[in-house]
Amino acid sequence: MNTIKVTYKRSYTGFIMSIAAIVVIAAIVFFGVEVLKKWIQADELYLHSESAILIDAKSGEVIFQKNADVAYPPASMSKMMTELIVLEAVLTGNFNWYDQVIASDYAANIPGARMGLHNGDVLTIRELFESMTIYSANDAAVALAEHIAGSESAFVQLMNDKAARIGLSEKTIFGNASGLSKEDIASLKGSSHIEDTLMTAKDTAMLAGYLMGKFPEVLAVTSRGSVKVSTQKHQLEATNLMLANKPHAYPGNDGLKTGYTPNAGYCFTGTAKQGDKRLISVVMGADSKNTRFVETKKLYELGFAK
Repeated sequence: MNTIKVTYKRSYTGFIMSIAAIVVIAAIVFFGVEVLKKWIQADELYLHSESAILIDAKSGEVIFQKNADVAYPPASMSKMMTELIVLEAVLTGNFNWYDQVIASDYAANIPGARMGLHNGDVLTIRELFESMTIYSANDAAVALAEHIAGSESAFVQLMNDKAARIGLSEKTIFGNASGLSKEDIASLKGSSHIEDTLMTAKDTAMLAGYLMGKFPEVLAVTSRGSVKVSTQKHQLEATNLMLANKPHAYPGNDGLKTGYTPNAGYCFTGTAKQGDKRLISVVMGADSKNTRFVETKKLYELGFAK
């Protein structure tokens, strides 16, 4: 009788231990697969672009990168440095948002995206800044550069000096205020066309982070869907199509800067905030206007799911 009881107890204990082992193994398998899925998302995410990077803005953690240390033409994403220098010029009191700027012949004839300046037009720094930041107006960028530094070449020196001071790598070089290729402006008197602008995705993200960190109010501008200027009867629509009510709207997106030239392809430096997490993304060398936003969405989904 005692033998039967002992055998029963041992059998029951063994049964319980077997069940517990199965539960533990199942848990390991389940959570292991979930962790593996996240690693697969990060390691095997394929983007249709030359380079890209995704950074947690608060911690600085690099969540994803692809050729992030290779320098490529950034097109108008380089205008973030123009924005930074303008904001600092106003902050120091050397210039005022309502200072009047006279557009030069160079600004009036620069190609690409334009707010419609004519030689001799007079606008405020604020109006030019908003047109450059929201609509990516090249004529506005040139007008601001010439007003602040006296010439675009002198302004470019400020851009490169600032890049060194904030810790951007030597691979990043600014050639002009707008981000256009040097051949696009070489024939224009007063243009800075000695060399092309080149930036790495990592440096571009760093510049974006520095800009937002020092001047968080810039997001109040970059989050706007359009800008009204005196040179146009209609509003100029934002080039960032991930903003609210735009074709590629993404929750929490409030900036920052698009770019395109034939040499650069389609580029986008984006930022989005959900809860306490803010992400900074850079996509360079995409093959279409829409692709840069589709690929940015992939990065956002990876970052916010992490």
